[in-house]
Amino acid sequence: MSRNNHKRRAKAEINVVPYIDVMLVLLIIFMVTAPLLKQGVDVDLPQAPANPLDVNSPEPVVISVDRNGLYFLNTSSTPESSLDGTTLVAEVQSALKKQKNRPVMVRGDKNGMYQNVVSLLVLLQKANIDSVGLVTEPGEDS
Repeated sequence: MSRNNHKRRAKAEINVVPYIDVMLVLLIIFMVTAPLLKQGVDVDLPQAPANPLDVNSPEPVVISVDRNGLYFLNTSSTPESSLDGTTLVAEVQSALKKQKNRPVMVRGDKNGMYQNVVSLLVLLQKANIDSVGLVTEPGEDS
């Protein structure tokens, strides 16, 4: 008998090293992009104990009012640019026509004038947008 009579068997192993490399790259990408995914402009929100939105609800239409009374819309083609009242109402109505059950939320800067938020609410009311929520920072329970 010679040694050549032994048949060589193929090893059935899976090399997972490339998959680990891909997962690490994806993890790094998500860690870098997650902080960039904030909605709207930076406003200093008031604190209040409130219930969060339902996870299963559609993405809300978020209107931000900064301390100077400028309006910003997260569904706008340029969410970092301010909008006048007429343009804002038209874009909100357009977003709601595409998906009727989207919640409309207002983010008002706590250091801005209360009149700025009230003026926005009046604009939305005139546009027949009946349900509007106010966005706050989680506060301490009283």
